[in-house]
Amino acid sequence: MGKTVIFDLDGVIFASEQVVQQGWRYAAGKMQLGEIDQLFLQCVGTNHIFSENLLQTQFGTQFSYEEFRRYTREFFRSYTAQHGLPVKPGVRELMEYLKQNGYAIGLASSSTLQYILNGLRQAQLIDYFDVIVSGENLKRSKPEPDIYLMACEKMNVVPAEAYAIEDSYNGIRSASRAGMRPIMVPDLLPVTAEMEQLSCVVCSNLLEVRAYLQQEECKA
Repeated sequence: MGKTVIFDLDGVIFASEQVVQQGWRYAAGKMQLGEIDQLFLQCVGTNHIFSENLLQTQFGTQFSYEEFRRYTREFFRSYTAQHGLPVKPGVRELMEYLKQNGYAIGLASSSTLQYILNGLRQAQLIDYFDVIVSGENLKRSKPEPDIYLMACEKMNVVPAEAYAIEDSYNGIRSASRAGMRPIMVPDLLPVTAEMEQLSCVVCSNLLEVRAYLQQEECKA
């Protein structure tokens, strides 16, 4: 059991959530929207449809989501061109451990497929993944289970036998609703009682995830 691991991308593999948050602040400043952080945190782990609906509800029919996204992309492109997309500590060590020990490795991200592939290629991580699923063509975003159910189906694994590594509340909820074994590695959002209940373990970093999986293998 548990020889399949499916990763989220932003906040788990890439330390990109902080960059996206700065992009939201930049766009909010350009559009004079005021404080945006609480809305951003509600959208962590979801797709653009979820974000658009939330922002439209908050700011009304005159709000232009396309303009907002144009500004966030402008900031993101500028930042990554100058600094690159930072990889989270322990990513390569965990990936190597999984490959060497016969795990199937998947990715289930709400981001667009082009963004996922570009980021993984740039970081030279793409070859670790057996299956990559993006959320752009799914009607229901995390916290609904659809993306994880699709990833498990493509990997031919029963959800209860697969781990999902997530940083966001919506991601953990999604994996839990899919019937998987969620592992939370917090990024921007602190651990709550709900997250502890839904997760099989909470780890402070990816090296702790590796240690946890090693322990679980010893029990098997």
